[in-house]
Amino acid sequence: MGKGVAGSLPLALRLARRELRGGLKGFRIFLACLTLGVAAIAGVGSVSEAMLQGLQRDGRSLLGGDMDLRLTHVEASAEQLAWLGERAEISTTSEMRAMARGLDEGSRRVLVELKAVDNLYPLYGAVELAPALDLDKALAQQDGVWGTVVDGNLLRRLEVELGELVQIGDTQYQVRAVLEREPDRTSRAFTLGPTFMVQQESLAATGLVQPGSLIRNHYRLRLDSQTSAAALRSDLTETFPEAGWRIRDTTQAAPGIGRFIDRLTLFLTLVGLTALLVGGVGVGNAVRSYLDGKTGTIATMKCLGAPGRLVFQIYMAQILALALVGIVIGVAIGALSPPAAQAVIGDALGWRAELAIYPVPLLTAAAFGILTAITFSLLPLARARAVPAASLFRDLITPAKALPDRSVLPALVFSGGLLAGLAVLTASDRMLAFYFVVGAIAALALFRLAAQAIISLSRRLPRSRRPGLRLAITNLHRPGAPTGSVVMSLGLGLTVLVAIALIEGNLSRQLQQSLPEEAPGFYFIDIQPDQVADFDSLVAGLPGITEVQRVPMLRGRISAVNGVSPRDMEIPADVQWIFRGDRGLTWMREPRAGDELTAGDWWPADYSGDPLVSLDNDVGQALGIGPGDKLSVNILGRDVEVTIANLRVIDWSNLTINFVMVFSPGLLEQAPQSHIATVKAEPEAEDGLEIAVTDRFINVSSIRVKEALEQVGQLMTHIATAVRAIAAVALAAGVLVLAGAVAAGHHRRVYDAVVLKVLGATRRVIAQAFLLEYGLLGLVTATIAAAIGSLAAYLVLTEIMGTPFVFMPQAVLTTALLATAITVAFGFAGTWRALGQKAAPLLRNE
Repeated sequence: MGKGVAGSLPLALRLARRELRGGLKGFRIFLACLTLGVAAIAGVGSVSEAMLQGLQRDGRSLLGGDMDLRLTHVEASAEQLAWLGERAEISTTSEMRAMARGLDEGSRRVLVELKAVDNLYPLYGAVELAPALDLDKALAQQDGVWGTVVDGNLLRRLEVELGELVQIGDTQYQVRAVLEREPDRTSRAFTLGPTFMVQQESLAATGLVQPGSLIRNHYRLRLDSQTSAAALRSDLTETFPEAGWRIRDTTQAAPGIGRFIDRLTLFLTLVGLTALLVGGVGVGNAVRSYLDGKTGTIATMKCLGAPGRLVFQIYMAQILALALVGIVIGVAIGALSPPAAQAVIGDALGWRAELAIYPVPLLTAAAFGILTAITFSLLPLARARAVPAASLFRDLITPAKALPDRSVLPALVFSGGLLAGLAVLTASDRMLAFYFVVGAIAALALFRLAAQAIISLSRRLPRSRRPGLRLAITNLHRPGAPTGSVVMSLGLGLTVLVAIALIEGNLSRQLQQSLPEEAPGFYFIDIQPDQVADFDSLVAGLPGITEVQRVPMLRGRISAVNGVSPRDMEIPADVQWIFRGDRGLTWMREPRAGDELTAGDWWPADYSGDPLVSLDNDVGQALGIGPGDKLSVNILGRDVEVTIANLRVIDWSNLTINFVMVFSPGLLEQAPQSHIATVKAEPEAEDGLEIAVTDRFINVSSIRVKEALEQVGQLMTHIATAVRAIAAVALAAGVLVLAGAVAAGHHRRVYDAVVLKVLGATRRVIAQAFLLEYGLLGLVTATIAAAIGSLAAYLVLTEIMGTPFVFMPQAVLTTALLATAITVAFGFAGTWRALGQKAAPLLRNE
């Protein structure tokens, strides 16, 4: 039958093609599992790429220009504006938070994102208004009244109509149109209120612009075709090295959203990989079941002199051919995912995905699919190759036990290594992907050991007096029992569900329960130094106030660590946010009650020496710095070098006032600054508190913490929906594999049912036995999945997210019931068909 691998390959391909003419019976589950897993990975990758490409395509509109220069607290100098004006067209916008209110007595106050624009706004893209008006006319001063355009929900919240007046600070604005599209809104990663757009010239009249006010001035540039953003950035930095610009170009139009998409894509891809791994178990089961049905054929071929190599090649060729079919279908579904996702999302993101065919995620998904098919098919193929012909004929009664040929083991290690390596190399966070691979291997091993333990334990259990229970326990370890397949296939999918349920539940609990109980009711920002005494007196005199904290604040950014620029540092991912922009700064004479120092000492209350700083312990540990090290901090455009005096622990979860850097007295005391305060009040006193403060201090804005948490909660809900959808794919793969395992054992179940009926067993006893078998399997599998999923959730929450873990038994119990119900349902379906078989025809054919 040929010599060598090359000589036998044409014959193997010819025989494989002939066998495939008989149809796909036995390989439907194989195809479904591969298609589902590949489609999940291809779809997630394609949608992510389409969204990121859409961000890049609309970069100018989303950013507001070819470049965006941002200054906080201060405006660009005349010299800087003149230098920029010689090289680009400049549009200026200013953004800050303010309180809007109607003119009626007792009208509601709403926090808004006040945005003042000039006549050139927007440089790119277009503002869409309803009714359709020219933006300049809508914002212009008419009969002494300035105009505004606002988000539609602000009208509902303030209960005002178009044409009515709204108060902002000392100025009244006439609402002339609803803002339906704001092209550069996505560049603001997180907003606390609806947009309130006004003319730049009107901002001074509001009285809100005070020294130290938290105002962000943006200078958007339109460059000519001969000027590159990179060259201008270099010249700008060299000409004004201490200006304190935050510079972005079109590749960073919405960096926070880009990072969020990357992280969400990574997580969803890992869940998709789990679905593919679950499908891999189904692939192995399907191949094993298919080869069991070919026992006679394989034995005959071996008796006629076919070497084991030829048998291996025949069926590997069939598997690869069918795998390609499943992969093509999965890739096609993945390629169609971006249009489907865009149809669902619409314009909710502020930009539209770039609809196209993205080969990289599709090829990556195809590679995952082919490696999965090969890896999980090798062992059953190796078993068929290694078992002698005589053993194959006896395989139904006494399954042959033979170790795979040694030549297969290196191939198994190689293909499995490629699969793991591909998962790590294609991930945006390779360390997280590595942990996933290790965890997946450990989970597969644990479920395999658990299946063997169930089989071993069921053999050793004492014989029950109840026939149904005795048969159920015996079925767990009988020849050809589906125990291993059920535990492996259903266990992985349920593990993912348990982990996701616990992670989502813990995060929701923090947002909806823990935080609202501990968090302050309000943040009050932009309190001016000359208003501090009056503010403290006013709040202290109001009823229902339980706690007040107030500190001075201004903003700055870290420009160097021990003389090294952040651009030249290797910064760990979990603290990169410290360097992405301005951070809030404050100063204190004494530490607050509860502050815990982990290194160094606090300065004396009357300290007046060189500036010192207290740094967040997590940041110090991540950067490997501590007391004695130097930081350069750019404050109001000037770099100041400070020495780290101590590291302290910060609990960000309680939402009280916390700062990464707290300075010693002296340096910041004389700088332009405002104050920020948190106030806890009884629920019935909150409205009165907000009205009293914002009426007395028109420049002070109030942020309702619960409303901000609701926005975060809504975002979490959207994320959870996407995650649950992909997790459902993993569970669907597990259900498919379970169906395959049940179908694979259908012939034996029919045979057992017929023999038991001939021996006098009633249908009730037989049905009870089979249902108990699958009920026990589902319950045991759910218990193991609950343990592994809980451990995975604990590690993700505590080690990756840095949040506390609380075990939630209801989530685990729901999963256990789901597992048991699914297993029993499939077992019952198979049993019901088996009980309907007539005994005589079957016995005559045996």
